[in-house]
This record gives sequence, structure tokens and C-alpha cells, in this order.
Amino acid sequence: MNDHSTFAVRHQIGASIRDGFLQLSGLAMKTRFCLLVSLSLIAATPAFAASAPTGLQQLLQHPFLGTNVPMAEVQAYTEARVPWMPVVKSAAEWQKIADRLRRDMFARVIFRGEAAAWRDAKTKVEWFDTIEGGPGYKIRKLRYEALPGLWIPALLYLPDNLSAKAPVMLAVNGHDPYGKAAPYKQLRCINLAKRGMISLNVEWFNMGQLRTTGFAHTRMNQLDLCGTSGIAPFYLAMKRGLDVLLSLEQADRERVAVSGLSGGGWQTIFISSLDTRVTLANPVAGYSSFRTRARHLSDLGDSEQTPCDMATVADYTHLTAMRAPRPTLLTKNAKDQCCFAAAHALPPLLDAAQPIFTLFGQTSALRSHINYVPGTHNYEKDNREAFYGMVGDFFVGDPKFDAVDIPSEAEVKTNTVLAVELPADNADFNTLARALCRNLPRHPEIPAAKAALNRWQQTNRAKLREIVRAADYAVAAERAGAEEKDGVKAVFWKLKLSGTWTVPAVELSRGEAKETVLLVADEGRKSAAAEVERLLAAGKRVLAVDPFYFGESKIAARDYLFALLVAGVGERPLGLQASQLAAIARWLQRDRKAGPVTLAACGPRSSLFALIAAALEEKAVAGVELQGALGSLKEIIEKDWTVDKMPEMFCFGLLEAFDVPQLTAMVAPRQVACKP
Repeated sequence: MNDHSTFAVRHQIGASIRDGFLQLSGLAMKTRFCLLVSLSLIAATPAFAASAPTGLQQLLQHPFLGTNVPMAEVQAYTEARVPWMPVVKSAAEWQKIADRLRRDMFARVIFRGEAAAWRDAKTKVEWFDTIEGGPGYKIRKLRYEALPGLWIPALLYLPDNLSAKAPVMLAVNGHDPYGKAAPYKQLRCINLAKRGMISLNVEWFNMGQLRTTGFAHTRMNQLDLCGTSGIAPFYLAMKRGLDVLLSLEQADRERVAVSGLSGGGWQTIFISSLDTRVTLANPVAGYSSFRTRARHLSDLGDSEQTPCDMATVADYTHLTAMRAPRPTLLTKNAKDQCCFAAAHALPPLLDAAQPIFTLFGQTSALRSHINYVPGTHNYEKDNREAFYGMVGDFFVGDPKFDAVDIPSEAEVKTNTVLAVELPADNADFNTLARALCRNLPRHPEIPAAKAALNRWQQTNRAKLREIVRAADYAVAAERAGAEEKDGVKAVFWKLKLSGTWTVPAVELSRGEAKETVLLVADEGRKSAAAEVERLLAAGKRVLAVDPFYFGESKIAARDYLFALLVAGVGERPLGLQASQLAAIARWLQRDRKAGPVTLAACGPRSSLFALIAAALEEKAVAGVELQGALGSLKEIIEKDWTVDKMPEMFCFGLLEAFDVPQLTAMVAPRQVACKP
């Protein structure tokens, strides 16, 4: 166990180990904290299920929710929360809106937590050797800090014999393993250099030289857990690149372009809508509206494309309109096999932005280009020439400007030749998160005196509700059938929560039961037969449920990307799960007269939202039994878990405020029992 894992143990007041629990001395209520010195994931495995009675297993596996229900509900849920473009009557009115949107994006999305200090750090640049490029230009190697300790390798394409200020371009790229060495990206920079334009070709996280495990985009959410925006490194990497470009003596600050493909197209709209220094933008096949994405699953983007809470401020339609009146070319591909195909992605963006450009009297500054040859996901000759045409029209203004791609394939260099030296200890998402979590939570102290603890609980329950975006759902129960096998009676329920979610539940009993257990499992209810059998044998009634994202409620396709979208529109998957569980507990107590119920959870994920549900629901939950729970949320970062595997675990700011001991203390005086 390292120093992160022991944090939860060391900071308890008067802690003592007894009977497998960590118990706070001085509490008459005997508040118990789970002492988990190692993480066990053995609960709820197929081996358990195999040893369970066949009849019980069949009852748990019986499907009755409907295969399309989870997808339809999450689509409706997220879609309804995406903001619409406002009705605007003048350019001045829109300018005020755009300025406010930028301020809110920075304050409420990008520069939260430690990211505010990163923003204020000075940009450091280190220059290396200059290599021959080709006829008319050279390439200079450099690296710069996106934030303290995180260096970005880059290449500066410099035309020979510049006699006046030159236009500049920030060349960004998408999910291409070659990164800055991708041939189509080199060709774009080469062509512009031969036309007298300076380009900075920058590396992107997890691509090219930064293609390491620690830079996988699914790890940026580790920063979110710590209360620092995972999107901040992405934004700062682009902003610092612009800083480098515009610090050049030859750079013309009035002619600043950004362009890139796919993830580079996303980078282009993100930086060029928020940084007004960008005077011309050409995002290529890189984004669509959140509302479009909810219906066209190919467009659901990675973590950075769906940053936490972004849609509480703006949609990508707003970002597109925020380009007005600056020249903007939206390029899409007609037969894009990846994402953002022209037919569905382009019209909503143009519909939103064109009226705003018209208000500024710059209708022709917003343009679109649909690529048909090859028409797939590309930034090849046709798309490059469309970009050169924009450069010619708005940066050069010469009717004789030639936008034809200059054949330069012989000048494309290998990634080895273009490599830039990087520090051996270059920071990445995981190392940043490890540093951030070292002193979290901010206020770990838990009062020992009963009265003080009561006040602490009430204050922190309200804080926890806000962090997880808890909701008080009303339950309408629909009986979906009944069955009996091997002496076990089963009733199947569709529990409709406030007309928003439908949670499948199987009520199981053997004879008369005096107690009820509400059971959840990481692998869904079908995996929990052994645990259900144990509870039935103890004379208990079991309600096995599959809340949001689990078991029968698991989304059929692109599942974790929908979970990201839930956070993107301002909600939290973890809060949804905990709120669903708490609502069902209230239903059992109020409507089924089942008394306060015990929550039982199998696995670290279910254990976390069950613990939170118990912390928030004081009356309907009698206690909690956890299998394979985390001893500390810091284990998520120590074990380097990723958002695609367990999206609810990366709830923004949860670790900044609470760790497992604080969550458990909110359950007191009810017992929290833990098993490995």
C-alpha cells in the first residue's frame, strides 16, 4: 500500500482496527469505516454464478426491459439539456453573448481547480536545431510547455527570405499515430511555407512522440476526479502554440490561421472560437452539435470533445457562431466512414452560424466545403486546396493566387528525422492526477463528538448532493410479470423514475421475509446469483436492480461516450446511479412497506454509488454491505483506471471534497460493512 492508499487510514481521529473495520473512537454511534488494504474484484464473477442454483440464475437473467429503452432514454435525457442558439437581432447583441460565453467557458469548464494556476504560468520555449526542409523553406525544432512540466514537441516551418510580416498557421492533428509526422499534415505545412506562410506543426496528446499510455485521452478524466479540468491541458497546448507563433518577429498578428483533421478539426473550432487571436479557421471533419451526436452515434467524441459541463454553457453550434465575423471554412466529407459526415453534421452548424455572420455583414466569410474525392475521412489534396483557397482570399487577396496543391511528397520526412528531444520525466495525465490527489480531500477532518458530527453530516450531505448532481426521483412501478423456480418466487418490475428513467428490478423471495435487501452489481444482476442465494438463505427478500449503465440498463452502443455526454450536459452518471438507488429504497419503504432497506453492492463501482446513495438517503436506507469496495478514491488514479471502463468513477471534484472515509461517515450511525 503506498502513501495515497493509506491516506484514508492515517487521517482518522483515534482510529483503531478491529473485526475487519476501521472504527472511530469517541463515537457512541460506533461509526464504522471500511479498511480495505487491497482491492478485490472477485465478487460477482461468472464462477460465482456457475455455482448458484440454475433456477435462480434463470430468474436473474430473464430480460424484460426492452433492448432499446436504455438508449432511447439517455438520448432524450441528454438531447433535452443541450442549449439552443438564442434569437439575436443585432451584431452588438451577439457580441455581448459571445463574450459572455467565452468567459463562462473559461470559468466554468476549462480553468477550474489547479488549471487556473496553469493558465497563469509563463510559456517556456526551448529551441533546437534547424534542418533542411525543401526548396524555399527550413524546419526548426522546438518544444514548449503547455503547463508546468508538460512539454509539447513542435516543428516550425519557416519560408526563406521573409522580407515582411508573414501569415501564420497552427497545424493541429487528430487521432493519427504518426502525429506531427503524418504525411498529409507535413504536406499542408510545406505547401504554405512555399507560399510564404509560417506554420507551427504541434504534437497532440497520445499521438506521435506523445503516444504513451499516460496521454490516453480516457485518462484526462482522472484530473476531473481531483476537481481540476481535464480539458485544460488540451486548451493550453493550443493556446501556448499560438503564443509561440505570435512571439515570432516575422508573425503577422492580423493573419492567424488554425486547421486540422478529425480531432484536429475539434481542436480548431475549440481554440478558434475561444481565442479571438485566430482570424481564420478551417476545421476538417472534426465536430458536430451535441444534439446531432445524441442521434448520430458515430459523432460521439472522446473525453476532450465532451468535456464535463461544456453544454451547460454552449453547444458546438454556439462555438461555430462565435467565429463571426472572422473567416471560417467548415469542411466535411461526403462518405466519412469515421464521423461527422457532411449530410448530418454540416447543416445544423451552418443554420446556427450563418445568420450571425449575416448580422455582421460578413455572409461570405462563413463557407463550407464537402469533399467527394475520396470523400472518406481525410485531409488530402481536395481538402487542402479548399483551405489554400481561403488563405488566398482572406490573407493574400491576389486574384492570381494559385490554390493548387504543390506536389511535395519527396520532401515528406520520417518521424525519426522530425523527432524533438523531450524530458524523460515529461508530465502526463496520470502523473498530473497523482500530484493533484496527494493532498485531497481538502478538508478530511471528521468530528468525533456526536453533535459536531451531526452538523458536519448535514453540511456535507448538501455538498455531496451538489457534487454528484443528485435528483429526487418519484417511482411509478409497473409489474412486468412473475415466475417461480426451485422454490424462489420472482416478481419483475419496471420502475419508472419521474418519467425519465426505467430501472429493471427483480424481486426475489423464498418463504416469509422480514428484511429487504436492495442489491446492485458491477456485472449486472445476472452475475449476482451467489450473493442473492446467500441473502435468501438468511431469510431476506432481495430486490436485484440494474441502474443506469449496468446490466440490462447498459446502453447498447457507444456506451461510455453517452456517459460522457451525461456529464457534458451538466449531470453526473454517479449521481444518476445513486439517485436511482435512493429512489427505489424510498419506494420499498413507502409503497411496499418494506421498512428501511439494506443496500448491498458487489464490485467497486456499485459499492461507490451505493455508499453515496446511503449517505444521501437517511431514512429509507438502514445500512450498507459492500463487496470489493475501494478503500480510497485515490486507488482509481493509482491503478490508472480509465473513463471508458468505469465512467461514473470520475465524478468531477468528488475526491477534492470527499474520500471513502468521509462518505462513510455521512452514513453514520447506520453500519457500513465491507468484505473483500
